[in-house]
Amino acid sequence: MNYFSSNFKLGILGGGQLGKMLLYNTRKFDIQTAVLDASNEAPCKIASNEFHIGDLMDYEAVYNFGKQVDVLTIEIENVNVDALETLEKEGVKVYPASKTLRTIQNKAKQKLFYVDNNLPTAPFSRFAYTSQIEEAINNGGLSLPFVWKSAQFGYDGQGVKIVKTLEDLKELPNVECIGESLVPFKNELAVIVARNVSGEVKTYPVVEMEFHPEANQVEYVICPARIPETVIEKATEVALKTSEAFNHVGLLAVEMFQTQDDDILINEVAPRPHNSGHQTIEASYTSQFEQHIRAILDLPLGRTDSKVGGVMVNLVGAEGYTGNVVYKNIESIMKMDGVTPHIYGKKQTRPFRKMGHVTIVNEDLNEARRVAEDVKKNIKVISE
Repeated sequence: MNYFSSNFKLGILGGGQLGKMLLYNTRKFDIQTAVLDASNEAPCKIASNEFHIGDLMDYEAVYNFGKQVDVLTIEIENVNVDALETLEKEGVKVYPASKTLRTIQNKAKQKLFYVDNNLPTAPFSRFAYTSQIEEAINNGGLSLPFVWKSAQFGYDGQGVKIVKTLEDLKELPNVECIGESLVPFKNELAVIVARNVSGEVKTYPVVEMEFHPEANQVEYVICPARIPETVIEKATEVALKTSEAFNHVGLLAVEMFQTQDDDILINEVAPRPHNSGHQTIEASYTSQFEQHIRAILDLPLGRTDSKVGGVMVNLVGAEGYTGNVVYKNIESIMKMDGVTPHIYGKKQTRPFRKMGHVTIVNEDLNEARRVAEDVKKNIKVISE
């Protein structure tokens, strides 16, 4: 099929920043696009050929949108999977497949998938409701402390809580959830695996992630990870086995823990472009966003190695500020060598909302990390 400068149309479910960065590449290749999002102010609106308003969890909205495109992909997991399944049966190409999404959307199903496929992950218990957890603790089926995770609709640190006492349970919603053993880890790592329709597979270098202690969001992504070669090999092997088990098409970001004994445990996966790959825009031969387009259109995959060391800093809304966004001191960081800001186009800020990211590239990774610290200290995402 001719994708370039033709009538071919790629559909994207979700109009957020990931979709916007996918659209950088569809515009580069002159691929026609249509985007569906519930917000009339979604970042994708300015860059897509067609922009449709609709609820991503609504069957009719997703189905009717999908019938208008040739290939359908996502930039967010929370979409109506039943509609995707119907579209697949009617001949629309959907990547990732509805079967993959159905498993990944639910953290309990996702964890069971790892167990069923002999993939390493932390021990866990599954609960239909949070209210059942106290009895499990009293009966010895679960030990404090542990990590509580909502089975569905968690994102950017939401739906995750470390439970240290029974009192902590009272703050949690009474929903389907898992209780996961608290893993004492050295590092949180991630590997992005790309797989095209024909089965060609490539991996990006292992990255190291540093998290904000309160928001449970990634603050820094460091590429390559500053870990021993033996751990790099283990992490890459686990990511490839996970990718093979899902047999996904597109990208699969595999988030992992490096334990104190240098074992690798899968935390969770995302079947789309991911926060852990933003530095690839400046630091890699092929960005994760271009690679996702190549994979779902069954084009040859691009090089995944890095041209230079890269560190990504998330720009999130400062605490205490809600309203029209202002990027304070952005000019000062743009004076720094190797620094590139990406502004997502969200007009309203609120505490910890992802508003953009900054990439720092340098031949010396330690220097890149030092500059990243300066960037973090200087720029502030506030409101008018």
